[in-house]
Amino acid sequence: MRDPVNTVYVSPKGGPAVRMPEGFLITRKVSSGQTGGAYSLFEAAVGPQGGSQPHIQHREDECFYVLEGQFEFVIEDSKVEASSGSLIYTSKGTLHAFKNVGRSTGWLLVSQTPGGVYEAFVEEVGRPANEKAESTVPEEWSEAERLAAIAAEYGLEMVLPVP
Repeated sequence: MRDPVNTVYVSPKGGPAVRMPEGFLITRKVSSGQTGGAYSLFEAAVGPQGGSQPHIQHREDECFYVLEGQFEFVIEDSKVEASSGSLIYTSKGTLHAFKNVGRSTGWLLVSQTPGGVYEAFVEEVGRPANEKAESTVPEEWSEAERLAAIAAEYGLEMVLPVP
């Protein structure tokens, strides 16, 4: 017999939030612990010109749904323009990155399947966000090599810029 499905409710402003080294605010909406490890779901507020460094997730697939704004995704050797309502799916082992190319804060839903790996990485490198203010322009990622080493522990390969 199947276990009953658990229900999770998170209010619009609910969920623990952290500011990532790249500058964007990420709020966990559903943890892998709440889904039996199946997936995790985050909401990301990304300021103009903010985004993620190019990276490869070796242990999980990742899906992005654009709630609001204009984004440019790099997927392997291609660029994809994505606006509200767009969905981008990347399977594990795929090089990808995103950037808010709009003039205001953009919003994404980001899920990982299975869950747990990325959320542990976020908890280790993110700084607690006391207020859920909109994201600012990304900070200089001065400790890129240290963060790449931490990422590797979670099966994330950060593709660092060539000096």
